[in-house]
Amino acid sequence: MYPPPGHFILADGGYPCLQHPLPLITPYKRPVRGVGAQRFNLHHSRARSIIERAFGMMKTRFRSIFLKALEVHHTFVPHVITACAILHNICLGVGDIMAPEDEHEEDDAEDEGEHVLETVSGAPWRDQLSAEVSALEEVPIDHDYL
Repeated sequence: MYPPPGHFILADGGYPCLQHPLPLITPYKRPVRGVGAQRFNLHHSRARSIIERAFGMMKTRFRSIFLKALEVHHTFVPHVITACAILHNICLGVGDIMAPEDEHEEDDAEDEGEHVLETVSGAPWRDQLSAEVSALEEVPIDHDYL
């Protein structure tokens, strides 16, 4: 199972906030009400920015893997991405730093509707995470997530 139970994937507002079939946590939609939701969106945005920058660097480093369709079974894709992340971290560790690509490609692949799964809203989970983030007064609003 990916992600492991109790974990989730950060997604932008173009996706639904879900617990099932794939746990996706999205920001609160605008207008955002309450300090907790604003703080959650800020931390969510910063974390996603770091993730997007890392993927941008990996796309530059591993062009032949990420800029074409992977020729592996879909269940093996997380392993390919994990292997690339490990190799990328080794490169960074020895000082081989690459600038991320400037282009922001959108995936044009459409869901062909082969598998219709029942979805469960992730809004209650997001609300709980928001409350936990707001309760963490010792974490400064400018936390760097590194």
